Amino acid sequence: MSHSSLAPLLSARGLTKQYNGRGGCADVDIDIYPGEVLCIVGESGSGKSTLLNALALRTPLDIGTLTYRTAEHDVLDLLTLPMPRRRMLARTDWGFVHQNARDGLRHGVSAGANIGEPLMANGARHYGKLRETASSWMSQVELDAARIDELPSAFSGGMQQRLQIARNLVTKPRLVFMDEPTAGLDVSVQARLLDLLRTLTGKLHLAALIVTHDIGVARLLAHRLMVMKDGRVVESGLTDQVLDDPQHPYTQTLVASVLPV
Repeated sequence: MSHSSLAPLLSARGLTKQYNGRGGCADVDIDIYPGEVLCIVGESGSGKSTLLNALALRTPLDIGTLTYRTAEHDVLDLLTLPMPRRRMLARTDWGFVHQNARDGLRHGVSAGANIGEPLMANGARHYGKLRETASSWMSQVELDAARIDELPSAFSGGMQQRLQIARNLVTKPRLVFMDEPTAGLDVSVQARLLDLLRTLTGKLHLAALIVTHDIGVARLLAHRLMVMKDGRVVESGLTDQVLDDPQHPYTQTLVASVLPV
């Protein structure tokens, strides 16, 4: 994917978030371009989820700049943006897929209502159209639309994750943050979910920032890769380039650990 003619959607410089002087992320520069899938990989404790939450404005930053380019080409300084505008961005332009679907779904309402709610929050009121859209999205994420009135608890873990993805994509966001979206699912379910994510990001020309500890996930989904260790980015580049010819000793160790002996 060439970026020569594109301006980044989201840009951060010198982004730092520490917890009592330890953990977190330090001095991170990042650009995410329209239609690009960028994966942040690293072991548990590397700072990747802290970085994701900071970029998604879910945790306050200590130091750094963070800007976002709207569909109208306005560049917003996210750190000085008033809270109502931040909430509006999170509801319209952005999606956030939690590692555990339980954290990203409303459990007291049906599958269809989970998908329809974000549209209602943006002003949609026509019940028939909401139901039709919810049904269409259930099919798009490979859920049986006949189960539209069932509660999330009636679905398996992999199905709940697909329902959470539908809930996030129904508003046609330009950028989706995903925190370990395939963690905790068994291998065959993971494979189907990854295939679905690859199809949807391509079809919707969606920018996605995905945090994962799994190199295999990154290889399948990402155009570009950032490798984090101890809160810092130690290597970044095109996915194939980084994984086929890792330069940093830590990346070499990560890659070697998933190759068959």
